[in-house]
Amino acid sequence: MLKTGDSKRVAELMRETAAAELLPRFRNLAKHEIREKKPGDLVTVADVAAEQRLASGLAKILPGIPVVGEESVHADPSLVDLIARPGESCWIVDPLDGTANFAAGRDRFAMIVCLVQDRKTIGGWILDVPNDRMAAAEKGQGVTLNGRAVQGKAPVGSPSGLLGDRVRKEFDRQLNPVQRARLGELTTLRCAGREYIEMLAGQFSFCAYRMTKPWDHAAGALMLTEAGGNAVRFNGESYGPADPMESGIMASPSLQVLAEVRAVFQAVQMPLLAPPT
Repeated sequence: MLKTGDSKRVAELMRETAAAELLPRFRNLAKHEIREKKPGDLVTVADVAAEQRLASGLAKILPGIPVVGEESVHADPSLVDLIARPGESCWIVDPLDGTANFAAGRDRFAMIVCLVQDRKTIGGWILDVPNDRMAAAEKGQGVTLNGRAVQGKAPVGSPSGLLGDRVRKEFDRQLNPVQRARLGELTTLRCAGREYIEMLAGQFSFCAYRMTKPWDHAAGALMLTEAGGNAVRFNGESYGPADPMESGIMASPSLQVLAEVRAVFQAVQMPLLAPPT
């Protein structure tokens, strides 16, 4: 589906959009330009403007392919069903991942684009906007970070991880000291795109989240898989962008690390982490 040069065009579009819509507004937002979609879930004028620009540009790269954007889904939740259409394609876009960080002036935010075909992610791009780091992957062709191929490997010592707040609290509450010692630092950057970049860069070894909105995780899951690792649901099944958002994700660029983390998960009973019924 993607032709020679299309991946580069997507990356260029993302950088152009960030330069036009995000960076000029960073630490320069008026109060009326930030609102809550629901309690604790922020959106800014930058999110909306960036999504519109991305949608327009992606339509030129692959005409006729619909765009499922985080903000458009908020306005019309039925759009998310486009991801699950057998045999069909769509773009998935998070124009500003880490909106709360952005709105608070913290430099941890990203832009995420991925391409889905027949319910599977076949292309993914993540731009760490403040640091201008671009990760890109196409299914079966590996993953690059700033143009250099990435191959995941197990760390020396206990693997450090990026966990959603609820999962991290359950770890702290239920893991005994021996079990906890099997893992290193556990934290969150509150920006999935930035977290996937850091895993590709070797700063962290795995992630685990309860909620898996596809605009947050589909591109990154492909990237870690292309780096030699995998992304699985809490029940052990392979991650897919059309799966229920409540079925969780564990992902690592290293299969060895992923096996170690899954063993820790399975060693304790955590109702929060059980697959939904």
